[in-house]
Amino acid sequence: MTGRLDGTVALVTGASSGIGEAAALALAAEGAAVAIVARRRDRLDALAAKIRGERGTALVLEADVTHEQRAHEAVARTVAELGRLDTLVNNAGVMLLGLVLDAPTDEWRRMVELNLLGVFYCARAALPHLLRAAESGPRRVADLVNMSSVAGRIAFPSNAVYNATKHGVVAFSEALRKEVTRKHVRVSLVEPGYVATELRSQNRPEIQAQITAELGQIEQLQPGDIADVIRYIVTRPRHIAINEVLLRPTEQ
Repeated sequence: MTGRLDGTVALVTGASSGIGEAAALALAAEGAAVAIVARRRDRLDALAAKIRGERGTALVLEADVTHEQRAHEAVARTVAELGRLDTLVNNAGVMLLGLVLDAPTDEWRRMVELNLLGVFYCARAALPHLLRAAESGPRRVADLVNMSSVAGRIAFPSNAVYNATKHGVVAFSEALRKEVTRKHVRVSLVEPGYVATELRSQNRPEIQAQITAELGQIEQLQPGDIADVIRYIVTRPRHIAINEVLLRPTEQ
């Protein structure tokens, strides 16, 4: 069966688990060759084996996209080894919560570096290639999907800096969209609510307990649910752009 993304190449950051892993599998299932980027090589190798086991193409790129040069190298290797770049999914991110008064400022730095600078660096490196892909076959359109959050729309206590980074992704995405939309590079924003990923486990124990108390009884979204949204966005016909998708668990 012909995939809707046959002949295209996608790069997914934060692909070693959760939404990034699910997105890479979904795009590969549509026929895209997929470059998968993260810091955990063993997880990337396992994901690549799964994609190849389904007769897909996967390129493993071990990289920390908070370093500008590493982000540019990941994009350059994708184009060099897979031939082009049609889709970028800027998924890598971290959520470290806590009251402003008590929060360790190194956590703030980690969020700013990954949630904002990592997104910026990857987008900047990818744009020339996305613009080139949009001018040629097979689809004459390219996609840049940025992962934000409900926290990019609504400010919550104990979320101040995480809110700030995700609001920043929203503003960056909309400004960039207006710069490139006439050139058929579609910039889309995905804003999930509570998803069953590793994000919560990266917090201090007391913060994890707080999250569980507030949201632990609801039926969470799964990474595959978000991957389905990403798949929908990037498989629309050339004349349709899905600018923004907010999705939450029904009970949230």
